[in-house]
Amino acid sequence: MSAPHSPRLDRLDALRGLWMLWMAGFHFAFDLAHYRLIEANFYTDPLWTTQRTAILSGFLFWAGLTQGLVSSPRFWRRWAQIAGAALLVTAGSALMFPRSWISFGVLHAFALLLPLARFGLARLSSTLLLVLAGLCVALPMVVQHPWFDSRWTYWLGLVTHKPVTEDFVPLLPWAAPLILGLVAARFERTRRFLAGPVPFGHRSGLFQCRALGRWPLSFYLLHQPLLLGLLHLYFAAAA
Repeated sequence: MSAPHSPRLDRLDALRGLWMLWMAGFHFAFDLAHYRLIEANFYTDPLWTTQRTAILSGFLFWAGLTQGLVSSPRFWRRWAQIAGAALLVTAGSALMFPRSWISFGVLHAFALLLPLARFGLARLSSTLLLVLAGLCVALPMVVQHPWFDSRWTYWLGLVTHKPVTEDFVPLLPWAAPLILGLVAARFERTRRFLAGPVPFGHRSGLFQCRALGRWPLSFYLLHQPLLLGLLHLYFAAAA
């Protein structure tokens, strides 16, 4: 059964907006480290790797929650925007990082998972979804094979080692938080909570995050160029 069409949920938009600000702060710290303005290892230090996992899990969870709560007549239009943006990321990364370009990053994962959630996973029972989420996490730990190390197959996630790429969000295990979002959307308590007003009133920072949370794709595509532009202005002023 498809979810009924609903108006925007302010609390969900506010939570997504908070996550977007967290993501922007994380990426700004990454940029500072890239230009050696701070010392930080984003590849091995748990302080940063844990944040990446939490940020990405949150966005996938919100996406699953949205698919479970709201049925939008503009789904395919939105999907086409995400898929097109994923292709732009691939092309842009190939120019900037020819040895580690992005063939399956976060936008590619969304382009694959959203139709899968809407037209397949949403039809399954909650119990089966929970089992499937557990398998998504467990399989990459126990099933690995060199055949999956190819750029054509590593999007499944059953690799023997992490590929050399600037962003890697394979189907396994990253389908798990989206599936959990679908399950959470079925609880009446979740629906009541998200249907309520944003806490602390219209002048609070949380309420402002609500407006930001309505434009996740635009924010994702624009925030890094803006941050890098600010850094280049800083270097130009300091020269």
